[in-house]
Amino acid sequence: MSIEDDIAFFERVPTLRLLGRTALRILAIGAETRYVHDGEVLFKAGDKTDCGYVIQEGTFTVKAGEGSAELVAGPGTLLGEVALIAETTRPATATAREPATVIRVSRSLFMKMLEGYPDAAVKLRDQLAARANESMREIRNVRALLDTSEAPG
Repeated sequence: MSIEDDIAFFERVPTLRLLGRTALRILAIGAETRYVHDGEVLFKAGDKTDCGYVIQEGTFTVKAGEGSAELVAGPGTLLGEVALIAETTRPATATAREPATVIRVSRSLFMKMLEGYPDAAVKLRDQLAARANESMREIRNVRALLDTSEAPG
């Protein structure tokens, strides 16, 4: 794929789309494409992070641990979004369900891009803040439901 193809692909990824075409060009130039074999583990729960992966082709099973629900992620999914901006550990294991291709975006590349494009950084911050606020509203709603159901009646 060409750089222009990679940029167009990144524009279809919700979190990356808001960064803008110029910032995405930097990511497309510096990112690495990786082939993943059927059944191969891309990363394991508990691994330290240094990058995010965008699934280009194929699907992955993402599972947090024994007894947890299995999610299936396909093309255009960004795995490890938080890893792009913070050192953390992987909360789940991602395993290829079929031969797949991912684009690896290192944290250092992503952070350098944000330094060079502060408008993109502001857009990303605003989106993450909005999502955090929405999550907090949902938690408060669930807490209210639980408090109501536990009240003596």
